[in-house]
Amino acid sequence: MMAAPLQRRDRNATAARVKADLNRTDSSSGVRQLQELLGTVLNPERPATDPEALDWCKCLLAGGEGFEEFCRTVRSYDNATLCGLVWTANFVAYRCRTCGISPCMSLCAECFNNGDHTGHDFNMFRSQAGGACDCGDSNVMRGSGFCRRHRLRTGENIPSIPRDLLLMSEMVLPRFILWILQYLREGYVEPDTSNERDLQKVLQQLEPQISFMEELTKMGGAMRTVLTKILTNQQAFKDLSMGQEENLYAQKNYDKYLSALKNSGLVSAEEKAQRATADVTAGAEGGAGALVLLGSTVPGSPGEPKEENQDAGQSVGQRKRVKLSSNTKDPSIIESLKHKCFLEELLFWTIKYEFPQKMVTFLLNMLPDQDYKITFTKTFVQHYAFIMKTLMKSHESDTMSNRIVHISVQLFSNEELARRVTEECQLLDIMVTVLLYMMESCLIKSELQDDENGRHVVVNCSEALLKNNTYWPLVSDFINILSHQSVAKRFLEDHSLLMLWMSFVSFFQGMNLNKRELNEHVEFESQTYYAAFAAELEACAQPMWGLLTHCKVKETQEYTKTVVRYCLETLQIWFDAIGFIDEPAPNQVTFHLPLHRYYAMFLSKAVKCQGLDLDSLLPDQEMLMKIMVHPLQIQACLSEIHSNMWVRNGLQIKGQAMTYVQSHFCNSMIDPDIYLLQVCASRLDPDYFISSVFERFKVVDLLTMASQHQNAVLDSEQERPMLEGALTFLVVLTSLRVHLGMTDDEILRAEMVSQLCMNDRTHSALLDLIPENPNPKSGIVPGSCSFEEMLSAVADFKAPVFEPGGSMQQGMYTPKAEVWEKEFDPIMVVLRTVYRRDVQSAMDRYSAFLKQSGIHTGNPWPPYKERTLLQPCYKGLIKLLHCKTLHIVIFTLLYKIWMDHQNMSEHVLCMVLYLIELGLDNQVQENSDDEEPCIEEHCHDSWFPGTNLLSNLHHIINFVRVRVPETAPEVKREAPPSTSAEASSYGQNLREAQVFSLVAERRRKFQEIINRSNTEAAQVVRPKSSSTRWVPPGTPPQLVTEILEIRESMLSILIKLHQKLSSKQNSLPVSWLENMDASLHAHGDGVAAIERILTKAAMRSCQIKRSIQDICGKVCPPVPPKKNSPSDKKTTDKEERRQRARERQQKLLAEFASRQKSFMETAMDVESPDADASMDLGASEVMESEVLYDCVICGQSGPSTEDRPTGLVVLLQASSVLGHRCKGKEAKDLPTSDEEHIYAADTCGVAHDIRLSLMQRFFKDSSCLQSVSIGWDGGVYVQTCGHTLHIDCHKSYMESLRNDQVLQGFSVDKGEFTCPLCRQFANSVLPCRPGRGSEAGAWHAHTNKKICVLVKEVEDLQEKVGLFPTESNLSKEMEFVIKDIKNTTQKKYMDYGKNPGSPDNDFLFMYSVARTNLELELVHRGGNLCSGGASAAAKRSCLNQLFHVLAMHMRLYSIDSAYNPWTKLTRVAQSGDAAGFDEERPEVPMLFRDVPSLLTIFVLTMPQPLRKEHFTCVVKTLYNLQFIQALAALSSKFSPEERQAWSTTGARMKNAANAANGFEALLSRVIGELSEDESVYSVNSERGSTPIASVWSPQSIEFSLQQFCLPFLRLACLLQHHLYGDDLAGCPEEEEFSSLAVCLGLLAAAPQPSSMVQSAACLQWAASGFDLVAQWCSEVAGLSQIQAAQSLTLLVQDPQWACPRLLQLPGNYNIIFQYYHRKTCAACKKVPKDPALCLVCGAFVCLKGLCCKQQGTCECVLHSQHCGAATGIFLLINASVIIIIRGHRFCLWGSVYLDAHGEEDRDLRRGKPLFLCEERYRVLEQQWLSHTFDHINKRWGPHYNGL
Repeated sequence: MMAAPLQRRDRNATAARVKADLNRTDSSSGVRQLQELLGTVLNPERPATDPEALDWCKCLLAGGEGFEEFCRTVRSYDNATLCGLVWTANFVAYRCRTCGISPCMSLCAECFNNGDHTGHDFNMFRSQAGGACDCGDSNVMRGSGFCRRHRLRTGENIPSIPRDLLLMSEMVLPRFILWILQYLREGYVEPDTSNERDLQKVLQQLEPQISFMEELTKMGGAMRTVLTKILTNQQAFKDLSMGQEENLYAQKNYDKYLSALKNSGLVSAEEKAQRATADVTAGAEGGAGALVLLGSTVPGSPGEPKEENQDAGQSVGQRKRVKLSSNTKDPSIIESLKHKCFLEELLFWTIKYEFPQKMVTFLLNMLPDQDYKITFTKTFVQHYAFIMKTLMKSHESDTMSNRIVHISVQLFSNEELARRVTEECQLLDIMVTVLLYMMESCLIKSELQDDENGRHVVVNCSEALLKNNTYWPLVSDFINILSHQSVAKRFLEDHSLLMLWMSFVSFFQGMNLNKRELNEHVEFESQTYYAAFAAELEACAQPMWGLLTHCKVKETQEYTKTVVRYCLETLQIWFDAIGFIDEPAPNQVTFHLPLHRYYAMFLSKAVKCQGLDLDSLLPDQEMLMKIMVHPLQIQACLSEIHSNMWVRNGLQIKGQAMTYVQSHFCNSMIDPDIYLLQVCASRLDPDYFISSVFERFKVVDLLTMASQHQNAVLDSEQERPMLEGALTFLVVLTSLRVHLGMTDDEILRAEMVSQLCMNDRTHSALLDLIPENPNPKSGIVPGSCSFEEMLSAVADFKAPVFEPGGSMQQGMYTPKAEVWEKEFDPIMVVLRTVYRRDVQSAMDRYSAFLKQSGIHTGNPWPPYKERTLLQPCYKGLIKLLHCKTLHIVIFTLLYKIWMDHQNMSEHVLCMVLYLIELGLDNQVQENSDDEEPCIEEHCHDSWFPGTNLLSNLHHIINFVRVRVPETAPEVKREAPPSTSAEASSYGQNLREAQVFSLVAERRRKFQEIINRSNTEAAQVVRPKSSSTRWVPPGTPPQLVTEILEIRESMLSILIKLHQKLSSKQNSLPVSWLENMDASLHAHGDGVAAIERILTKAAMRSCQIKRSIQDICGKVCPPVPPKKNSPSDKKTTDKEERRQRARERQQKLLAEFASRQKSFMETAMDVESPDADASMDLGASEVMESEVLYDCVICGQSGPSTEDRPTGLVVLLQASSVLGHRCKGKEAKDLPTSDEEHIYAADTCGVAHDIRLSLMQRFFKDSSCLQSVSIGWDGGVYVQTCGHTLHIDCHKSYMESLRNDQVLQGFSVDKGEFTCPLCRQFANSVLPCRPGRGSEAGAWHAHTNKKICVLVKEVEDLQEKVGLFPTESNLSKEMEFVIKDIKNTTQKKYMDYGKNPGSPDNDFLFMYSVARTNLELELVHRGGNLCSGGASAAAKRSCLNQLFHVLAMHMRLYSIDSAYNPWTKLTRVAQSGDAAGFDEERPEVPMLFRDVPSLLTIFVLTMPQPLRKEHFTCVVKTLYNLQFIQALAALSSKFSPEERQAWSTTGARMKNAANAANGFEALLSRVIGELSEDESVYSVNSERGSTPIASVWSPQSIEFSLQQFCLPFLRLACLLQHHLYGDDLAGCPEEEEFSSLAVCLGLLAAAPQPSSMVQSAACLQWAASGFDLVAQWCSEVAGLSQIQAAQSLTLLVQDPQWACPRLLQLPGNYNIIFQYYHRKTCAACKKVPKDPALCLVCGAFVCLKGLCCKQQGTCECVLHSQHCGAATGIFLLINASVIIIIRGHRFCLWGSVYLDAHGEEDRDLRRGKPLFLCEERYRVLEQQWLSHTFDHINKRWGPHYNGL
């Protein structure tokens, strides 16, 4: 065999030789060689993991060249005009609705950014199932949206491909594909025997091969053409697929494949034989080609034979046999598949292996090739049934569904392709059949109506198929193809298909039946209802909307007629199947009536758009009566559910009632139901309809004039809500016009107004709440122009604001004033509310508006709104308002309300009046007399003469006969007639009296309409009249008939009700009607409503006007009629009672307000940081007595003592805010490209670290540690809410917290708690020292002592040895606090000394805490003290207490007098003194020391309390040092020439009287001294060789000196304010220096602009100034061993830092997102799943990334510790939100990026462009600076180091 030696030789050479052979004219030997070579290389018996085969293939394809080179060459011939980039789940893509033709259109980021979509309606989205880029495909999107690359490349300028380039590919690839197929065949095991893992293993081994195929598809059009040829070549498949005869392996392999194919059809092989017989019978019924689908309820076992000889009727439920007659020409849906080419087998295995991602991507990558696309689509359709079978068996149906849709959406969104496949492959037949087959696997018997004999079957909602939505890929494909007009038309023309579809829909009719539990609460609340609603919406409603979009014009009338006809037929079949006659079964409800809804929606479309005549589409009266029953039952049940009659069914029944009206479902559910009822009402007899409604709502027994009645079906507490429900339903029914004549724009407006009236809404919430035709192609999509136009017409935009509590509001829309006034429609609101409280909310907002605009101050009633006109064909609906039954009901209810019967309510009256007003506004045309006179005759003619409301209003009713219980008051009233005359009149009354029984009336009507001859129907109609009910023994008393004397008309009762409501005797004077204007009463309460009705009635009829005047005349005379007295007395009583109640309420409120006020005065409110009240506890007033503290736990007030100390509630937190300060005031920009960077070197924290380590290199450690402060990074900040408590009370409080199990957000073990009074977060208690508040009297007195005397006194004070405090509770607590403070920050932020833990180190840490707190307070005040006053920070400041605790601790360290810096500050050393210290390292020179640090050290180490004179002395002395440091630093900036000049100028002034108080002389001295050591300035001259442009003038020098000294003065001033309670006077910025100097006693004069003040004037020298300066400078000059550069660095310290800032973010979020969401993490080099950005320093980190975990801590937490001392602010790139990490807790802060409507887009779900909201960002920055994250954000949780 020749291949063996070939293989050993160099592969490339072999490949090149084979290629050369093939290029000869006689290529047969080459072909033979290649075949043999491939035979050995691609041997399926070798393990797939062997990489050699793949390497060979690459070599062969490239024909001996390098494979990479080959790829490049092939790519250069790419002629593709489509992008076709395929992506998988979670990829970020774009969708532009302006450019899309298909709603599924999507673009990759690159094509989107390269196209022009400005001003378009686009959004970014995260792909759920995967997708492909449509750029360049004009079938799916408009050409204007193509990107630059796909707009220009037409493919013409590409050279044609040289033949030999792809020659090898054509030869090698068929074998390669076969080789993959053979592995797939070999590895496959039926799922019954295998587990998922086996299949996964096979796929893993094939990973490299499939990836290689995927790589080939990416080489561009040329390679794809070759692949298409191979994949679709039938001959090659035939030759290769079976393998050669002699190859046993190939044979076995092929057999495996055949057996796998066997069960791929809907009918398994064993059933074929049985099918043959079944076919014959079916053929006889349904014509040729009928098919029988055999479904099995056990989807897992398609192979078992079925016993077909059972009777079909019995097998329902277990196994159902449905004969479906269909003209399917293509039996391939049913039969097993047969494959003709590689592509088909490849798809087959893709399905078998449940759509592995790589295979899917390979198949989709090929789609840009047109030939391939067509073949592949046909193949996909051919395998459709098989896909469904595999999907139903799959365990991972979710993933698989996504992958299926990933493929199908690419194929079916293209109309041309969909049409072609529909015509050539029966796509529609296949889809409907497959869907039917799928649903048949989970049918059960319907229990609706008739349990025993019902034949109807419904889907079982608890089956996995429905619960897990397994059907959605198929349904979504179906909806997708129906969106194409050409396909939908075919569907509507094919009657047999429509019939099939209707039978599919009827599987959902009546599913998920609820039976009302009457005794026990249901044990198990099933949650299947959601599956049912989803199924109806997706499987029935959405295809319906899809079809409706194509029935919009007259030309499509026929389609609508056909659908309506089939709907009615199917409904009739359904009524028969459930055995329905006329009464619904009691206590049952199903919310699912898709057949009714199909019928309703097609009717509505037919009338609205196609101009069809309604009557031609309606069935006979009997059918209409049946059709209305179930929708009406749903309306009544909604009312029952809200009246708590279904409570025993659990919460889920409420869930169903809510879902039914919820915005995504309402226009596919409740709207069609109400429309259908409106149609029925307009065509049926109105009396029949009205009585049906009251009977369904179970309130018939309530509608009696009697004051008592018995109700057999309702408890008395349910009667009122049910009556309200029935009346509200009638109002909705008669006033809703959504399908009866409103235009789309009017509907949109009404929906929008009703949503906005309930609550202010965000833009996205509105989009979501407004029902949209679920089909995306339906013309007006929310988001289109008219939505925005309409929104701006009805609403005002409220920009996003902050509430004081820090909770952030979104941008909201709120209704305009005129909308409240004219358009607020409570009926629409009632219809659209999911929660009943929303109706109340709308009414509250309405009444608030009326109050505010001064229209009405009381409690208004829902306003009445005029309706749009009805379309003529619905005019019959008005008859409802003009029928006697309704008028009797209205009269009865008005009477009952007037008589104060039980269970009446204001709402009932309101609805009754609404119905009267609707009747007045909608008059019936009088020409309808001739309609059905026969029925009119024996209507309750004794009540009212006619049906017109106007004439019935003033008709007086004298007597009414009622049935009442024997105990009712009416019974006792009538005495038997005593005289004959009375008796005769009594008898006459009896004849005249009206009887009213709704049910009997309705029965009679029903009988008349149906008029059947057959007797069985008559038996079914059981008249159960409410008056003659059988009463079981032991029930309430018997009913007796009584006669009531009424003598009222509706009008008279209305007028009396007016009196009753307005509680005035003659509320309507006779002259009232003269100035009639109905519009005056548009808003108001019941009084206004009645006046409006009377006005309207009087305007429409003179007779009524007269009657009203008569009645007013009768009612109004001052002598009240007897009848009214009881109720009148009631009203006066009521008034008095109300008055008293009001007074009580006022009193209570006043008391409550005063309490609240006193609480607010004691409590400090965290939320408003700008309140002026100074509540600085230590230093509020000068009091001689001891300070008293209130304990917020025990409530006692008293001083803090040694034994029982009181403490402040404080929060200790480490902070690095100061360390992040920079020199520049501008915030740094966040980098958004690879070129930009942020450098941390210029921050305050870094600068101080460098300074300290420099000092430690050259100077004595202990001295270094007193020359600087630490705590810039990780310093401890102490803040308080200002409340105090006894420390022992606090301990017991902590104990109780520890035992309390329900703890959220904080950890008691770490000492955390919330302040018992104001609930502010805290973690320690700072003891208050006993004694007076501020230092009083003597301590404050101004002193006249000379500075030298004071200097001496200070020195003596420092000499005093610190006394160890006596051991007491107080001192113990102080030690505890010190420990807490040390534990607050990390070790690395405390140990700066050479030997950690040394006293020096501790000392440094302690005084730095004080320094940190002072500096931070400065930051909170905006970096200066210009604002003066006790600002917010002071209000919560506890510096006074903190100082005492620290001082107490630091007195334990005494400073060795030899090293005491004080002496160096105040005495000129004798030359002999210095000799004493010649240790190994010198001390830090005074000019290098940090002056504020020295101040803190002095104050803390001297005995407390410190006299103010001494404090001032310390400040003055230190100011001298600070000033000289300023001069030294300044001098180093001069050029040598300038130095020379200033030196001589100053020298001249030296002998002037106060030379030491002017900077010139001192400057010259400094320059002179420092110049002695050449090295100090020499560095500068080298560096500054370029001449410095600016020349220093005396003014600029003065300004620099003041700026240099300001930071020190600010800190000293703050310190003085806290220690002595001095006020900080505010001042303009330019006067700050002088005002502070005066405040500190450095200057005597009043403050003046700093430009006038000489900073040197503040100097007061204790010893000779010049000598001290000389001494300090010589210390520096004498440092020979420090390199000059370092010496200069230490000398030029610049104490000024700008306020810390967060990074400056770009205005558009997309800039951040595009750069960072694909950026790789620096640590793990991968693209993080959840990338995050630190907003303080710009670091890019992985949130929750396991890759970057260190010692169990994730990267964000680590970074927060490193960058912010455990406070981190991170922007989550993929969610646009900010999270805050604080210690061991974290919280979601919200977003600083909002869309155009001022809304956040968390998780970028909507994907709209987002813009930076500057205000929010400022608030975030403010919270960071003021350390108030813990207080303002309420929702904290532990992060367990996992972020």
